[in-house]
Amino acid sequence: MNLDYKLQEIMAAHEEIEHKMADPSITSDPKELQALGKKHAELSEIVEAYKSYLSVKSELDGARDLLGSGDREMELMAKEEINRLESLLDEREQAITFLLLPKDPNDDKSVIVEIRAGTGGEEAALFASDLFRMYSRYAETRRWSVDVIESNETEIGGYREIVFKVDGQGAYSDLKYESGVHRVQRVPETESGGRIHTSAATVAVLPEAEEFDVDIRTEDLKIDTYRASGAGGQHVNMTDSAVRITHLPTGLVVTCQDERSQIKNRARAMAFLRTKLYDMERQKRHDAEAQQRKGQIGSGDRSERIRTYNYPQNRLTDHRIGLTLYKLESIMEGTISELIEPLRMADRAELLKAMNDR
Repeated sequence: MNLDYKLQEIMAAHEEIEHKMADPSITSDPKELQALGKKHAELSEIVEAYKSYLSVKSELDGARDLLGSGDREMELMAKEEINRLESLLDEREQAITFLLLPKDPNDDKSVIVEIRAGTGGEEAALFASDLFRMYSRYAETRRWSVDVIESNETEIGGYREIVFKVDGQGAYSDLKYESGVHRVQRVPETESGGRIHTSAATVAVLPEAEEFDVDIRTEDLKIDTYRASGAGGQHVNMTDSAVRITHLPTGLVVTCQDERSQIKNRARAMAFLRTKLYDMERQKRHDAEAQQRKGQIGSGDRSERIRTYNYPQNRLTDHRIGLTLYKLESIMEGTISELIEPLRMADRAELLKAMNDR
């Protein structure tokens, strides 16, 4: 694949942006400077990768020149060097190709995550709680904040459902591969006979919508307030601070009762509603392109069983890419980067294949 022409264009654009950022008329405009800085950072990674590619290519050309030297020992050394550099050049080219793949416009966004207990009763609810803890621990390692929007807790500490926001740049880029059905195999705490049960929980990861992403008319909303309550019906607030918002055109209903302030709950519920409406539009576009995205890892099909967590064998299997790791205990403590990176690479490979098939 000949990338030189496109990469030369990118280098020229990168240089032009640097000139603009040094222009006094631009430096006095913080908004324009910020936009140029973001674009500069995006192109810098590609430019550095291309420079590295050109450096290896130059070395390879020099090694090839030695083949006609007439010195047998020198030619043998040159052949070894050529083999090494050709392999390295292929790696550099592949790295550049990945950088040129179309980026998901939502990758830098924060996310709203919904975890719901599926089949398995109380055990499924406990597993939903374990998943929430796993994502919270991972968010801590990334220095992202986690805020609960809505939760429905069981008597023994599980969640029938929990909705929370993970706020941090790149949250969607990492967590978007988590959407789907998560299955667990283990001996439940509630099981006295020591038998292994299979339960499930569903996870939906939604990129948080900005206000300009979705137009919501006030007249399309029905807003109710009520008294927040906790597990077992115990009141956690003596005022009507909980908020329920119904979007009349779609019938979508969102609630928030985690804050004691009605104003804060309303703001969180509105953010959740915007995200749900934005996600509905995304899903429509995805469905229209279903054939194109059929093999993509990050397609977000929430009915797909994506992963099995086997506690007796300390084993986790991701069924989408056939990855099995015997370190379930540490993964449940939040070390999910070993899952995210292979999924990201598989997704890029699918994108690359689709690009080459065009």
